[in-house]
Amino acid sequence: MARRSADLLIVNASELVTLAGPARPRRGREMGEIGAIGDGALAIRGGRVLAAGPSPEIRASFSQKRGRPLDASGMTVIPGLVDAHTHPVFAGTREGELLMKLEGRSYMEILEAGGGIMRTVRETRAAGERELLVSLLRRLDTMLLHGTTTTEAKSGYGLDRANELKLLRVLRAAARRHPVSVVPTFLGAHAIPPEYRGRPDEYIDFIIREVLPEVSRRGLAEYCDVFCEEGVFTVEQSRRLLTAARNMGLRPRVHGDELSRTGGAELAAELGAASADHLLMSSPEGLRRMAEAGVVGVLLPAAVLSLMKREFPDARGMVSLGLPIALGTDLNPNCMTESMPFVISLACYCMGLRPSEALAASTVNAAHALGRGSELGSLEPGKRADVAVLDAPSHIHLAYRLGVNIVDTVIKGGRVVVRGGRLVGA
Repeated sequence: MARRSADLLIVNASELVTLAGPARPRRGREMGEIGAIGDGALAIRGGRVLAAGPSPEIRASFSQKRGRPLDASGMTVIPGLVDAHTHPVFAGTREGELLMKLEGRSYMEILEAGGGIMRTVRETRAAGERELLVSLLRRLDTMLLHGTTTTEAKSGYGLDRANELKLLRVLRAAARRHPVSVVPTFLGAHAIPPEYRGRPDEYIDFIIREVLPEVSRRGLAEYCDVFCEEGVFTVEQSRRLLTAARNMGLRPRVHGDELSRTGGAELAAELGAASADHLLMSSPEGLRRMAEAGVVGVLLPAAVLSLMKREFPDARGMVSLGLPIALGTDLNPNCMTESMPFVISLACYCMGLRPSEALAASTVNAAHALGRGSELGSLEPGKRADVAVLDAPSHIHLAYRLGVNIVDTVIKGGRVVVRGGRLVGA
């Protein structure tokens, strides 16, 4: 029988992890069922996965049009990583706050002293679009080198009409220029800006009246998020904003229960949000409601580390509840990491996830949290060929190799964009 033609073959992988399974977020025991194939191979054509299976079968069924197949001997092939939560467009850094945290100052104390988000807001408002775009593209480069092929990306450091729209335009420009797919989220309710200090209701009114309609009309975001937290926005304020956003075509997300138990998980379940993120202080009842409503819980262990908290979310309990879990870096000036492998390590060492579960949370579940589950997150026929090749014999090394980038090759839509740990064409 004649062999079918492929644009690219990846063969002889020590382990091929397909994440093949149901067309929905994985939960419970499913999170550990990652579809690992020894001596695995992948066939790609037209930017899509043609087939995945044992190398002898793929070699017998497919031939590569040009060049030689990618020999992944001794390596692991996984779906491209999906970062479910980032704040990547901002100006300046806040390394000085590390010293304040080491002295015992809390997140809210730093914020009230004029640091934190407000410092970044001042610097971001003063920055031009080109400056912001250049820094964002560099961060996306680093993400790509660490295996991330799709990322959620929030605004939130403008906190007024002109600057929030500016940040969303920068995200759109980056999405057009960079291989990493960018899923934009409007986070105008990230904090109460100085112009509205002590008047959060009026600020929510302003966002609903002046900013959301423009975001919707221009198609600048797919999602709307809110920091539902004590001292920031209440559940009622958050509900009002997210309901208005949903009516304008933006699906809700919730920054919930990060610093205190505010009811963010319950709100996300009530609204059928795409995700509720952080969940450090969520009630068991809130998590149960999220599981019943099918809301993905996005956990951010690097954020917990950067806040110097001793307690991490109870990921094992969430898995037992049947809550679908995804992972994200929470890249922002207070949590400066673009590395999903680092987050996977933290999820295993600090939250008790198994490497297989953490990988599912960083691929297929994160893709579903971003509304991309039918397109990516697993290596199944017809899905987009977003692939990472690890210089390691099994996926367990993603967690095991602490602080080391083991990503050798990245393929985006069937095209090699990282080879030998270096950007192609950089």
